[in-house]
Amino acid sequence: MKRIGILCLLAACTPLMAAEASYTVDARIALSGEGGWDDLIVDGKAQRLYVARATRVAVIDLASAQGLAEIPDTPGVHAIALATDLNRGYITCGQSNVVKVFALDSRAIVATVQAGDGPDAIVYEPVTQRVFAFNGRGHSATVIDAHTNLVVATIALAGKPEFSRADGRGNVFVNIEDTSELARIDAHTAALTARWPLNHCQGPSGLAIDAVHRRGFSTCGNETLAITDLDTGAAVASLPIGRGVDGAAFDPESQTIFSSNGEGTLSIVRELTPDRYVTSQTLVTQRGARTMALDPTTHRLYLPTAQLTPPVPASAENPHPRPVPVPGTFVVLMIQGH
Repeated sequence: MKRIGILCLLAACTPLMAAEASYTVDARIALSGEGGWDDLIVDGKAQRLYVARATRVAVIDLASAQGLAEIPDTPGVHAIALATDLNRGYITCGQSNVVKVFALDSRAIVATVQAGDGPDAIVYEPVTQRVFAFNGRGHSATVIDAHTNLVVATIALAGKPEFSRADGRGNVFVNIEDTSELARIDAHTAALTARWPLNHCQGPSGLAIDAVHRRGFSTCGNETLAITDLDTGAAVASLPIGRGVDGAAFDPESQTIFSSNGEGTLSIVRELTPDRYVTSQTLVTQRGARTMALDPTTHRLYLPTAQLTPPVPASAENPHPRPVPVPGTFVVLMIQGH
């Protein structure tokens, strides 16, 4: 112990020295069925993974790495939020403009709540026990009381919301994609309290936060990670990431930020201090692995993808064609630090 202390004094004891992990793709969980995918979330206590899959939510048992069940009839599903303290989950159905509420133990739908136009991202705020569903086409947020499943407010956002996070202090943060901003919402009053421009960022999608050090990490379409002070909105730093990003995660134990890039890479950034960051690794994953979830208990990452066909040529009806998943090739990559 004395020797370690001397070494720390000589090297300024930066967090980078402490057991920096090297990440690898350790397993692939294969699931049957057709269709695309979007966001996903881990219930660390129950070891369940919920994955949005076009018309249903796939539920994976992480202990056995096997598909467990599906929650059907969720057309245009984008994301899932979990209120484990209330035994509830919430699913945004982008085609039917509703949020479906299900019981975590039985996976039965217990309520359907009308949202705005195109509900996409969703987050549970534990201090107020409210659910915030962000409506992409409606440029708004629908606020739901998790006890009653009643809509208590609708918040105008004047822009297209993307991923969101709660800080555990009664604040909800959300990227505004088309204006390249980070917005802050007071969950108690259901009021928009700040809009901050994201420097060097175009089209922010994924969002992660370091609630302790008050930092937000927005992953941007121009291959940039934008880091923001969550109290003042000041730009802290920016770093390069991969192409085609749609997800972000932060592991507070290792002080590591992750950016999942659709090109088939995972950008891994270490937080040395709240104002100093360094890219520690770029891991090859698989093309299409653009969203992810972090298990806070095991510190594993899960990234869904599939084999993809080349996109069809652009046309007037479809100016930005996307590649099509090959049926029967859907997998969830499990990534672990060593």
